Amino acid sequence: MNYWLMKSEPDVFSIDDLKNRPKQTEPWDGVRNYQARNMLRDEMKKGDLSFFYQSSCEVPGITGIMEIVKEGYPDLTAFNPKHKYYDPKSKPENPTWYLVDVIFKRKLKRVITLTELRNKEQLHNMKLLQKGNRLSVMPVSKKEWDYILGLE
Repeated sequence: MNYWLMKSEPDVFSIDDLKNRPKQTEPWDGVRNYQARNMLRDEMKKGDLSFFYQSSCEVPGITGIMEIVKEGYPDLTAFNPKHKYYDPKSKPENPTWYLVDVIFKRKLKRVITLTELRNKEQLHNMKLLQKGNRLSVMPVSKKEWDYILGLE
């Protein structure tokens, strides 16, 4: 099993939005970074767990846990000219962008803030905390995963 952190802006899609979806499941669409796309397409597997991280908000941090329930497949929003994630270079016969389906597992007992994560020596190697890292999808080690859950 692998562990991940996936970011979303709460005014676009929040942990509560996921919790309130039919079957509490949602395609994680709109990723438009090649490195993140490769993780979605090639590395995420059914059963993997991910932290739900809220970004670009007053208090960025980890708000919940979700599970990958469908492995990478083409992001159809890239083919729709009326969709905000449209990419005219991506074609159905040769898709550029991929997504996975996630299911809500649970909200954390509290938000574990970015500030708190930054102040933990045990997390100094975490991808999220590396200078210049702006990826919306990133791996989390088992050690980091367990440590963060212990902060709850």
